[in-house]
Amino acid sequence: MNTETERGGTARGAAPLIQTRGITKQYPGVLALDHVDFDLKPGEVHILFGENGAGKSTLISILAGVQSPSEGDVYFRGEKIDHESVHHARELGISAVFQEFSLVPQMTVEENLFLGAEMTRSGVLDKAGLHRRAQEIIDRLGFPLRPGDRVHHLTRAEQQMVEIAKAFRSELSVLILDEPTASLTDRETEQLFELIEQIKAQDVGIIYITHRMQEIRRIGDRITVLRDGRYVDTVDAADASEEELVRLMTGRVIDELFPTIAFNPGDEKLRIDGLTTADRTVIDASIVVRAGEIVGLAGLVGSGKSEIMRAAFGIDPVSAGRVTLKGEDVTGAPTRALMNRGLFYIPPDRREEGLVMMRSCRENMSLPSLDRPPFSKGGFLDRVGELRMVNDLAERMNLQPRRVERAVDHFSGGNQQKVLLAKCLTRPVDVYVFDEPTVGVDVGTRAAIYAFIRDLCEAGAAVVLISSDLPEILHLANRAYVFYRGRVMAEVTGDDITEENLLKHFFEREAA
Repeated sequence: MNTETERGGTARGAAPLIQTRGITKQYPGVLALDHVDFDLKPGEVHILFGENGAGKSTLISILAGVQSPSEGDVYFRGEKIDHESVHHARELGISAVFQEFSLVPQMTVEENLFLGAEMTRSGVLDKAGLHRRAQEIIDRLGFPLRPGDRVHHLTRAEQQMVEIAKAFRSELSVLILDEPTASLTDRETEQLFELIEQIKAQDVGIIYITHRMQEIRRIGDRITVLRDGRYVDTVDAADASEEELVRLMTGRVIDELFPTIAFNPGDEKLRIDGLTTADRTVIDASIVVRAGEIVGLAGLVGSGKSEIMRAAFGIDPVSAGRVTLKGEDVTGAPTRALMNRGLFYIPPDRREEGLVMMRSCRENMSLPSLDRPPFSKGGFLDRVGELRMVNDLAERMNLQPRRVERAVDHFSGGNQQKVLLAKCLTRPVDVYVFDEPTVGVDVGTRAAIYAFIRDLCEAGAAVVLISSDLPEILHLANRAYVFYRGRVMAEVTGDDITEENLLKHFFEREAA
């Protein structure tokens, strides 16, 4: 598809739906946006591209009415607007789906969909109308949701669907999507893309943030690149190469995203035999992990690939089977005991499970090891030793900015991920488990994380890599297990780890 008309149904000369002119956002000590110009046309998907911390989230927050600019102007359909609130933006038809959820867990799906815009009749909440309208939205999107289910009972993927559905409760002019597929399966992602094509045909403009090149190729029309809060360039998605985008985004060329890894499998460090979890998300599954290797766990969301390691780490209860760590039966042992024996699990959701967002980087990095040197001395916290260790870790992880007393919530997603990874370096570890370690991070940070995992493996550690991003398994693992509906469907080794060999086990039962 070579023209914007073919891809989006809108001529190149169409007047922009929304524009920014000289938008600047200044925080104390940080210039998040520096005189950025941007425009979105009707019926196009405009990709915002850049490293974590480039200013993408700040820009869409201003467009969605969450924040106000320090300088500059926003125009909607040619008229200057001053967003007073998210509610005002939605009245104009501008709706955003942010990467971080804004749901009330104790409320139902339908209550969350219309929170702040409840349907009433004669001053009384119209529950029947609300239920009916919620079901219409869910049916239109094709999501497997029930309006009456409470959000805290939903999986993260289902919660992502609720966030997306919220954007469709009123007439849309501009839809903003921030990493919307991070928690979705391939099938759910395809449903979302089909929906995007539908609303493009209705001249809705879509601002889309993603780090996934295949998504840019699949749905993008134009790409605007930001770097360090500044506008770099706008290019056609159909013409831009991956190498060009990485150069524009980082200011440098990344020759190899995936590093070459020298595997040297040694002693068995972790063995899981016939494990079944209490909720049967894992059924009679067995895996082995050795020193000096990376074992990939692949499969669809909910296949059991994450759940088996959560159970091994003492997070979820085990009903049958055995977990052996360095020759010792540790089945059912508490998480702290497993950490002390050399097993460390990095969860996929840094905000909900991995980090204390309102506390500093220093406190987050120190948290797993406060009871051991150099963080403690004689039963008391050793402030000097702690700060020295944390500063060393911040330098090793290339934390930007290098401000360890700053609250984690004030860092970009990629730097938050660096803080999360640094936690596993505060104590001796034999087996590292990384569960979706690159979710929501840019290409530069992704390459750094891959190099970090390589270094651990080559230093003799046993590494388990759980990923829904198939290229990560293909390029980083020397052995891989494929999960389907809680069971291990296959073990694949070395050169046999190909896309074809893995994918045929993703859906084996469905094809049967």
